[in-house]
Amino acid sequence: MDEDRAGRLVAALRARGVPAHLAHLGVYRCGVQIVLPGGGEAVWDYDPGMGLRAEVVEDGVLVGFVPQVSGSADFTEERLVAVIAATRYDREALSTPVDSGTEPDGTGGDGTGLPYRDTGPAFLSRARRRRLRLPRWPRRPW
Repeated sequence: MDEDRAGRLVAALRARGVPAHLAHLGVYRCGVQIVLPGGGEAVWDYDPGMGLRAEVVEDGVLVGFVPQVSGSADFTEERLVAVIAATRYDREALSTPVDSGTEPDGTGGDGTGLPYRDTGPAFLSRARRRRLRLPRWPRRPW
């Protein structure tokens, strides 16, 4: 979002008692930074094509995110302020990235009911790497 709109959102959030600041995300992109009581921060960004989304960061590490607020591409500024102010930032309320796999029930198809997670060759056991003849570390081309 542009700096003027982000500034209006920050002012409206501060009027509600939310510790909000202007966050510069790029050359012409700004967002809203919310300082969390536990020491982290949530950075909200709005894109007309994607809608409203947030990343929650603690000590430079992504700990959760809000991928997209449904229908937020058509929200007014007052509605954006209401959504940002009403968001819970505790660990249970945050979304984490999950690959749902290809099964219709959202499981990976292995019968465990857990989401599919690709381990890839980097996370294979030593014996399995030997059978596949994969190097432990990537080799340099020279």
